[in-house]
Amino acid sequence: MKNLWIIAILAIFSFTSMNAQGVTFGAKAGVNFASITGDGTDNLDMRTSLHVGGVAEIAFSDKFSLQPELLYSSQGAKASFSGFEAKTKLDYLNLPVMAKYYVAEGFSVEAGPQVGVLLSAKVDTDNSIDLISSSPKVEVDIKDETSDIDFGLKFGAGYKLESGLNFGAHYNLGLADLNDNTVSDSGDFKNQNGVIQVSVGYFF
Repeated sequence: MKNLWIIAILAIFSFTSMNAQGVTFGAKAGVNFASITGDGTDNLDMRTSLHVGGVAEIAFSDKFSLQPELLYSSQGAKASFSGFEAKTKLDYLNLPVMAKYYVAEGFSVEAGPQVGVLLSAKVDTDNSIDLISSSPKVEVDIKDETSDIDFGLKFGAGYKLESGLNFGAHYNLGLADLNDNTVSDSGDFKNQNGVIQVSVGYFF
């Protein structure tokens, strides 16, 4: 399934190279409001983090274009209890390919597939009520228990000014199980990424 998504994205790039009318490049950055959904996540809260990277808009007409992006995205979730906080930190290199349709001057609706490569996965705990321990903070590497590839759908809206300055709001809906069941004993326990992204960017 994951290989099919990668092949589909490569096919989109091949089609694009043959039919594009114009290409512009830019950069974007913004805030993530990240969560983990699925089994056993009722007590999890959103983690505020960031994303940053490069984009290209490939125009086919005044109304329709494709926008591939290459983004570093810090995701995960957090859980808070009495005097205790744990953060799951999942860092990805994400490649979304967004289809953009301009419904009005500068305003677009956008949707497309996304593939992510896991860069790191850690759980940080902070026991704020432990006043005796010299190391109340603990960091655990969970990369071996986390799937290396994530895939899903990204959709939302954007607004672009004539100057190149642009703004966007999107939701990344994870479809892949985050757990690497080849090395863990999670069984039918499945979790997915869910990320709200608010961005500002500039086309050069």
